[in-house]
Amino acid sequence: MLRALIKPIVLFVLSLSLVSWTTAQWELPSGFTKPELIEISQEVLAKPDIPITVNEDIFRISVLGMEWDVGGAVYEPVDPARIPVGKDGKKAGIFMIHGGSGDHRSKDSVSRLLAGKFGFKVYSMTYPGHLYLLDPSRDWPGDLVKADGSLRTPIWNKDKLITRDQYDVVMDDSMRPKYGTITMACAKEGTEFYNRLAAHPMAFEEAGKEMMRRHFPVGEYSIYIHGHSTGGPYSFMFTQRVENIAGVVGMESSPYGSIYRLQSKRSGNPYGKTPGEVPFSCMSLFDWRLTAMYLGDEALMLEGPQALMRLPMLMEEVHEAYERTKHYPKFKTEGPVHFGGLRELGRAARAAAKRLDMGPERTKQLVDHYVSYAREIRGPDVKPVPPIILGMTSASTSHTFENYRAVTLPTFAQMDPPPKVSLVPFEAGVHGYSKAQKDLPMGVFPATAKLWHDAIVNGYYTDNTPFF
Repeated sequence: MLRALIKPIVLFVLSLSLVSWTTAQWELPSGFTKPELIEISQEVLAKPDIPITVNEDIFRISVLGMEWDVGGAVYEPVDPARIPVGKDGKKAGIFMIHGGSGDHRSKDSVSRLLAGKFGFKVYSMTYPGHLYLLDPSRDWPGDLVKADGSLRTPIWNKDKLITRDQYDVVMDDSMRPKYGTITMACAKEGTEFYNRLAAHPMAFEEAGKEMMRRHFPVGEYSIYIHGHSTGGPYSFMFTQRVENIAGVVGMESSPYGSIYRLQSKRSGNPYGKTPGEVPFSCMSLFDWRLTAMYLGDEALMLEGPQALMRLPMLMEEVHEAYERTKHYPKFKTEGPVHFGGLRELGRAARAAAKRLDMGPERTKQLVDHYVSYAREIRGPDVKPVPPIILGMTSASTSHTFENYRAVTLPTFAQMDPPPKVSLVPFEAGVHGYSKAQKDLPMGVFPATAKLWHDAIVNGYYTDNTPFF
């Protein structure tokens, strides 16, 4: 089935001139078969290790009148001369943004591979609030719902923890067919929790910009940004806001929130709303139900309907996987950006403006700024969206070839100017692209890392000639 899909995808990409880009020395692959992925994986994993250092980077910033503790981890070769240099003559830095329920530790293995096999300097960011600041292990203790009925909540400032009196617990079944019943903490207006949720989108922007400024100086580094799943829309948001971001290195990366919203609606939405319509003041918990959503979809795609014949075993696998990962944050406040929730982004901006007693003009400016997180920035004298590579696995639960062909690529093509975009399908892998599969101990990521490296050093990102 996948082979049948690849041919029309490639033809469609060619028809839009969103094509594999070729130099005399190197050509961007149009896709990878499973045997090719196994061969590349073995080649990459057998490469000699480059000595690297890994250091946590935690610091405090001020955004919208509040102090925020933010951070991540830095991976880099002991010998800076090992850092790859792109065709633009600058060192290559990779800025990683994890998926919706994790923190920077969930990208530890892939960051170590990028630095330790290819020499990249890597910064792996944690979303504001997702880092457990109260223990050096960064492991979140206990379960999401505590014995006293309180919920696990973000830590945006280690000196100002969110308390039980600041929110109501809400059970939302409006998207039950896809997500199950979602447990939410909905903040009471005027509380620290409410104010943090309102300011969170800009805190995310300022945290990422400061991380890149500190570790990838303009003139010395070109940045290649990657966002996995929920991190994808944030990676695209940064592309026009950071001067030296040279391109997007994608794999299972959601596009801009406005595009992802269109993709979601095209897939059919029998439950009435998307997570982008959940109030900005509500935080969702990712319990075993979200694990079931992913593993159920993957079982269907990898095994077919007969997967239901082992439903008891599959249910056990869901709970085992959840138990292994519940030390990660497992909550989400990023829905409005991820799903292009323009209404909720506007409401969040107005709430932040009200707290700061902004007048009508400054309030409008803040609303416009928040809304722009969900789509490309438009207008004269704006940095264009840089070149993009979009990788996609064969058993992706969040992205389909049909939607990218019908929605994503045409939407990018309508931008002014349209960025260079290449869609590269992989005949293996799941949404968690480093998850082990038969003969692929790190999933499709070793091949993904080599693709990124080859594209950077061979000049894919130095030419952003408009297509039309």
